[in-house]
Amino acid sequence: MSRLLYEYSLSYRGYLIIPFVFGKANNYDIYSYKLLSEIGYQSHFHKAENPAEIYGSSISNILEIAKEHLDNNLEFTSESDYFQHRYVYRNNLIIVYQEGGKYFYDHYPPDSLNNIAAPKIFTSEFECLNWIKQGLNGLHVRRR
Repeated sequence: MSRLLYEYSLSYRGYLIIPFVFGKANNYDIYSYKLLSEIGYQSHFHKAENPAEIYGSSISNILEIAKEHLDNNLEFTSESDYFQHRYVYRNNLIIVYQEGGKYFYDHYPPDSLNNIAAPKIFTSEFECLNWIKQGLNGLHVRRR
């Protein structure tokens, strides 16, 4: 699997649809997708890879396939957009959320949906994002 294309992800009905290049056929990219669920492991689609079992010829095509599958197999109704405050930095996905006046985050690396966030609480979204960027920039420097 190539890296997850977080920059093209789409928040839809309580899920984050994340496309990626599954493979190539005749020099054309074949797209697939993975899902994150706002309710986590309570959803059997959380971290699922292409539950529709249909592949696409473009990013927009695979997003439509995923949306149609979710519409036909909806598990819950979401009142909010958990994935509204998501950022891509150095190909990493960062999701910031607020609860009770405190800020938390989820951090997914470019090649997997394993949350590697540190258990840390912040007083603002800016403080949270700044801390993450510092950590990723430090990691980038150490890998050189």
